[in-house]
Amino acid sequence: MLLAFETSCDETSAAVVHRGRVLATAVSSQIELHADYGGVVPELAAREHLRNLLPVTRAALRQAGIAPERLEAVAATQGPGLPSALLAGLKAAQALAYVLRRPFAGIHHHEAHLFSPWMEGDPLAADFSRIEPNVSLIVSGGHTILVHMENEAQIRILGSTVDDAAGECFDKTGKLMGLAYPAGPEIDRLSETGNPKAFDFPRPMLNETHDDFSFSGLKTSVRYFLRDNPGVLEDGQRIRDLCASVQAAIVDVLVTKTVRAARRLGVGWVTASGGVSCNRRLRLALAEACARSGLKLRLTERQLCTDNAAMIGALAERKLLRGLETPLDADIRPNWELA
Repeated sequence: MLLAFETSCDETSAAVVHRGRVLATAVSSQIELHADYGGVVPELAAREHLRNLLPVTRAALRQAGIAPERLEAVAATQGPGLPSALLAGLKAAQALAYVLRRPFAGIHHHEAHLFSPWMEGDPLAADFSRIEPNVSLIVSGGHTILVHMENEAQIRILGSTVDDAAGECFDKTGKLMGLAYPAGPEIDRLSETGNPKAFDFPRPMLNETHDDFSFSGLKTSVRYFLRDNPGVLEDGQRIRDLCASVQAAIVDVLVTKTVRAARRLGVGWVTASGGVSCNRRLRLALAEACARSGLKLRLTERQLCTDNAAMIGALAERKLLRGLETPLDADIRPNWELA
């Protein structure tokens, strides 16, 4: 059995994994703490991780029904992420591995997201032996990355955001509308009864031949639109239309570039992971586009889309079985490149 920690940003999570099955998972969220600031404050996040690590660890071990002495390995997110937040989880995991004299695995956060679509069921279980060549979209508040995954050992980045990530665009445009942080889920909710064609916003880099993304221009466009049309925010239906129109622009770019890359590379599968992959419009649009193109689609289970230790633990177990142990004196890697 393996105990894993995830503290790359603002959620403290611990999970127990055994032979690919997630026996227990516990998460402590910091959304309310950071809401007043409109974004994550790194030092506050680190302090909360230190406060919450022991309670979530105890909760996960209790849920799994095991004592620490029965653990066979320990893992944690090593990067990328907020340096002070990463440090809290990594050093806690290394200390526990040292005391128990167990092997340790430092895991790449994005790589864990990349593998998370191949975890499913109740209880959740990983079957990475089923991985097929795919193009994978990793989309979150801090990252928008398109990856070609030939197999679990051959991973190549096709493109990434050159400025704002998709999730950041959701949150910042939502803030311009006066929505509470994080605004992404609220935009998703309001869009359900909005008209996505009400307002025409740009689709940055949609027709470029490369696989990079850019969302800063869309954010600026929304800012200017609200400056010139202040009355929109006084009408409930027009706010919903605005949310739906902004969401449509972001989703169109994500889906078009992902499916186009998959067709160009001749793979049979598309996957999506990361916090923004919870977005209902994105999930539906990917499903429709893949069906039209004859591609199979795997979407990460919603409970694994946001930062969580279950995906960290599942990937760590796989790596340790292959002899890929991390030294106990390894440091955090805040800017760790995926490939």
